[in-house]
Amino acid sequence: MTNRLIVLAAISTLALTAQTGALAQVETKEPNSAYKPAFAGQTRVASVKTKAGYEGKVLTEALKFPWGITSLPDGRFLITEREGAMRIATTDGKVSEPITGIPAVNSSGQGGLLGIRTAPDFEKSRMVYWVFSEATSGGNLTAVAKGKLSADEKKIEGATVIYRATPGYKGNLHYGGRILFDKQGNLFISTGERSDKVTRPQAQSINSGLGKVIRITTDGKPVTGNPFIGKADARPELYSYGHRNVQSLAINPVTGDLWEGEFGPRGGDEINRIEAGKNYGWPTITYGIEYSGEKVGEGIQQKDGLEQPIYYWDPSVSPSGMTFYTGDLMPEWKNNLFVGTLSGLHIARLVIENNKVVGEERLLADETQRFRDITQGKDGALYAITDQGRLYRIAGK
Repeated sequence: MTNRLIVLAAISTLALTAQTGALAQVETKEPNSAYKPAFAGQTRVASVKTKAGYEGKVLTEALKFPWGITSLPDGRFLITEREGAMRIATTDGKVSEPITGIPAVNSSGQGGLLGIRTAPDFEKSRMVYWVFSEATSGGNLTAVAKGKLSADEKKIEGATVIYRATPGYKGNLHYGGRILFDKQGNLFISTGERSDKVTRPQAQSINSGLGKVIRITTDGKPVTGNPFIGKADARPELYSYGHRNVQSLAINPVTGDLWEGEFGPRGGDEINRIEAGKNYGWPTITYGIEYSGEKVGEGIQQKDGLEQPIYYWDPSVSPSGMTFYTGDLMPEWKNNLFVGTLSGLHIARLVIENNKVVGEERLLADETQRFRDITQGKDGALYAITDQGRLYRIAGK
């Protein structure tokens, strides 16, 4: 590029920034493939930058491979650790002893004690719901359990497994593992397709619990109105299918829609808006390639009847827990989607308008942490946990 063209490009970028607040693309690395997006803004959207000052403060480094975090009514947090412990953490960084009474988890590979939520009526019921990987005679699987947190907060009472995403498989990868309450008090659960090529086709099967978003009651039963109820050879608990490994679930506060994030292989990490009964394509279509560098299947990215992601990343950032921001501490973050990334080593802030991503920012990238989950605290700040054992508070300075 000549010096004159460089100057013209710089002027053009400055003009765009002045008009929209957008900067150049946040992603600077080369993609793994030459695949083209289906529409403008589906990937590598323009960067945005938070105008107000903010900081990520480390509250504690005493956690051990934390995986899920959720708020308690008094502002403290209930946190899962992958190897099988639950702990309570305060906003000043104090961490409790492990809570007992939890069924055994299989923490090999990517398994363990995973996503967690408290019941909407927790102050009265003290009920807790969580996802874990369970070893069964038929293989390992994603399971959902519930139990009551004791008054002294030292144990879970009456722990009961309410759902198992069968079939089991003798592998230890891609369990999914997020859990979320909908507005009716039912549970959304995410599962993975267990990674291996032999299990991948089950993501496309509506008679399998693998590679799905599932909607069940708090007793583990299919929710009335689920899209596959009454259909032959279909599981009534399924809500959507064609997923790879879903570690992100969140409800859009503006529209009430369910949003989801999932890992691609090499590239092709996705953000999807989930609609009941829809097929999200894996492994038939994907913007990623095999770890070997080969194409996945036929190497196609679009096909009639299969949903396109709202947004995708190539190369991968490995999207894990996510949440929409609804607080008042950072007004410019209102209704933005915040996604913890593992291999990306940052928190992705996605600005969304009309169900499209129009801006992306990478927060706390200089911390070099694997951000496993993120939630909004009762005080309106964001709180994130990392694989390295940290709990962060993220808010204005």
